[in-house]
Amino acid sequence: MYLVYQPEGQAEPTRWRYNPRRLMSVEREDIERRTGRNFSEFTTDVLKGNSLCRRALLYTFLRRDHPKTKFDDVDFYWDELTLKYSRQELMEMRENVAASMHGAERAAALEALDADIEDAFDDPTEEGKARLPIAD
Repeated sequence: MYLVYQPEGQAEPTRWRYNPRRLMSVEREDIERRTGRNFSEFTTDVLKGNSLCRRALLYTFLRRDHPKTKFDDVDFYWDELTLKYSRQELMEMRENVAASMHGAERAAALEALDADIEDAFDDPTEEGKARLPIAD
């Protein structure tokens, strides 16, 4: 999964690979303090669209590139920040849908996934089965 940030006026988006298992312990602890959630809850809430969790995640990645960034300076329009599944994650979802759904519902879900797969980013670091971005 990728965190994609494209503020107004920026021609190309900034994209970070988001894998909760690859955040440093100090980053995870900072996220827990800022959001008031344990890390497992945080990863679920990021996917659900929780604003504070997504802001904390963006802050974490921005701070890697710009260490002097302050949390209070991280402010964005909601449509400037998105989460995008990698092509590998979408392919795994497609396999699951193909195996578990039937009829028109299956056809519609596969069509939507195929459209997403066409535009998705490849993740060269994914080996074998892709794992959804939820902390264990």
